[in-house]
Amino acid sequence: MSPDAHTSPTPPATPHPADTHDLIRVHGARENNLKNISVDIPKRRLTVFTGVSGSGKSSLVFGTIAAESQRMINETYSSFVQTLMPSLARPEVDVLEGLTTAIIVDQQRMGADPRSTVGTATDANAMLRILFSRLGIPHIGPPSAFSFNTASLKGSASISVEGSGKKAVSADFSRTGGMCTRCEGRGSVSDIDLTQLYDATKSLNEGALTIPGYSMDGWYGRILTGCGFFDPDKPIHAYTDKELDDLLHKEPTKIKVDGINLTYEGLIPKIRKSMLSKDLDALQPHIRAFVERATTSTVCPECDGTRLSEAARSSKIKEISIADACAMEIRDLAHWVRDLDEPSVAPLLAALRQTLDSFVEIGLGYLSLDRPSATLSGGEAQRVKMIRHLGSALTDVTYIFDEPTVGLHPHDIQRMNSLLLRLRDKGNTVLVVEHRPETIAIADHIIDLGPGAGSAGGTICFEGTLEKLRASGTVTGRHLDDRTTLKPAVRKATGALQIRGAGTHNLRNVDVDIPLGVLTAITGVAGAGKSSLIRSIPPGHNAISIDQSPIRGSRRSNPATYTTLLDPIRKAFAKANGVKPALFSANSEGACPTCNGTGTLYTDLGIMAGVTNPCEDCDGKRFHPSVLQHHLNGRDISQVLAMPVTEAEEFFATGAARIPAAHKILQRLTDVGLGYLTLGQPLITLSGGERQRLKLATRMHDKGGIYILDEPTTGLHLADIEQLLGLLDRLVDSGKSVIVIEHHQAVIAHADWIIDLGPGAGHDGGRIVFEGTPTDLVTASTTLTGQHLADYTNS
Repeated sequence: MSPDAHTSPTPPATPHPADTHDLIRVHGARENNLKNISVDIPKRRLTVFTGVSGSGKSSLVFGTIAAESQRMINETYSSFVQTLMPSLARPEVDVLEGLTTAIIVDQQRMGADPRSTVGTATDANAMLRILFSRLGIPHIGPPSAFSFNTASLKGSASISVEGSGKKAVSADFSRTGGMCTRCEGRGSVSDIDLTQLYDATKSLNEGALTIPGYSMDGWYGRILTGCGFFDPDKPIHAYTDKELDDLLHKEPTKIKVDGINLTYEGLIPKIRKSMLSKDLDALQPHIRAFVERATTSTVCPECDGTRLSEAARSSKIKEISIADACAMEIRDLAHWVRDLDEPSVAPLLAALRQTLDSFVEIGLGYLSLDRPSATLSGGEAQRVKMIRHLGSALTDVTYIFDEPTVGLHPHDIQRMNSLLLRLRDKGNTVLVVEHRPETIAIADHIIDLGPGAGSAGGTICFEGTLEKLRASGTVTGRHLDDRTTLKPAVRKATGALQIRGAGTHNLRNVDVDIPLGVLTAITGVAGAGKSSLIRSIPPGHNAISIDQSPIRGSRRSNPATYTTLLDPIRKAFAKANGVKPALFSANSEGACPTCNGTGTLYTDLGIMAGVTNPCEDCDGKRFHPSVLQHHLNGRDISQVLAMPVTEAEEFFATGAARIPAAHKILQRLTDVGLGYLTLGQPLITLSGGERQRLKLATRMHDKGGIYILDEPTTGLHLADIEQLLGLLDRLVDSGKSVIVIEHHQAVIAHADWIIDLGPGAGHDGGRIVFEGTPTDLVTASTTLTGQHLADYTNS
């Protein structure tokens, strides 16, 4: 054998057939505005989807790939289980091959359940409960004894045992839970403000009740008059204790009024059932306003807001109770756990350390485990969901992220990028919808959709690497290296908004003057105290705060109804056709009788999963067929609602359809970068950034002198940033003061004044670390924001 025999290359073996499925193939996708597109996505790689807002990214990634993956997984469950799951229609696509299980990590707020916290949402709380049940002194019971979601129970039962003769055997059972009995694990107790229920100086017959719908002219008035428990002509302040108790608290009692059998119930239990127990957002506006006025929430006096029973709080490890541990900032808790050295629970400690370290690594070390999930921002919620997957044993899964950089300072984006790469390196497929060039830069594969938004988008403009994208000439490629220069001159303030001694959350007795008449950027890493500072603005300054919170309304709400755009349009249709405006409302006389104006029908299939389909009678158009016979300049009302804002703006500008009031509203929607939205698109489908810009469009001409915006660049493509800056300039030039909480360097560089908080997050933040112009910030370069702004502007 020659000496080179061992080094000669061996011919490659034929790959196993199972190893050839390395692509997700999409053919003929037509969901929403997608134009019959076909694309191959590499598996076990990081693919970033780019394109202007409304170009079709979400339709491809979420509406097609994720939707079909979830639908196929749901079909593997039993018929009974399927009835408990939401029904999913097959997306509009010809062929989907190579799909794997899709896990969506989006920015949807984490439910409003008052017992849901950061700890319960990530299993960190579960591991802590086991730790305290093993090491806590005194020992009070199993892990459930430290759970504020578990109540203590005791009981007994008698069981008949068959044998040579029947005999009864008694059995006792108990469960030790950690729930505070006063607040039932919520940490706060609600009370009703009686002054909001009635005017004590009046009698019932004089209209003392101030509860919506509780008029003495209705049925409840007849019950109050005929029950005989009190005198309806006596002022309430003159009632005896018994009469007042009967009015407010009496349990349901059968009575007879004018020969009719009725039930009388006290005011408080009645409104608890009819109003207070309902979802606040589902209530009518006037009832919602009453509930918000009448109810007060205070910290539970028994558990001091910890949600836990006294026994659960008494058991400690090194002088720290589980309530103390959950109240710590997570990075401090990680240090405390790292100092514990107990071989009997070594695997548990290792898993807990890994979870807590992931919080710190992802930039959430400033949170505490007892932070209610509902109070997290969309970006924070997305990163908390990500924690659950970092330690997962699953591989070959498709993870889908929706703009994971939202709410992140440039300093934190690099850490997010490393976590995305870690998920990929475990053998997973990672799909990311993103606008920030820092994340686009780490992609193995880039798919750019466009070229425009809405009907002008929906095609694949580019597939390939970052270098090829730069040379591609697409909108994204041209703007990828955009950099904003520092302003040579800044506006001068016309006054100042004074904040003194601000101490909300982590703020440390902050004194600051926010200049008026200019564009001010509040900057700092996530958790530095930016939002807390804004909430410290004293009332009475006529400030208009426009955030990304959900818009209250129903599934029927859309941009046309929210902006009142539909009112002049309905009147124009009515005038042109000689009919009533109510005919052109899907919520009124013009609604399709089959679907009641919703455009969809839900079919319950018994033991099978229910199905939601477009209404066949109106074909999803929501209106009665006779209404669609009426036209305005050749279009019926459903066709108008299907128009994108930009098309509608042209339609209502001239000719027979000229409506100046409608055109003005449409111009505002275009100005805020929402030209791609259709007028009838349900509001529940909008992203946080889109919701914020929609609110801004409706309030641009309000009388308020101060506008406060929370990350207005959220969801904006690189090409749209310049349009946003122009809008902010127009607001300031019109005499408004604009304050933005922002991380995007382009906005920071364009500001007239910067207030930078930090230097870190949580207890490491809460201080003003810089005040001045962008040029001064770059020159000093003493803060993280200054360093990143200097890099961005090449200064």
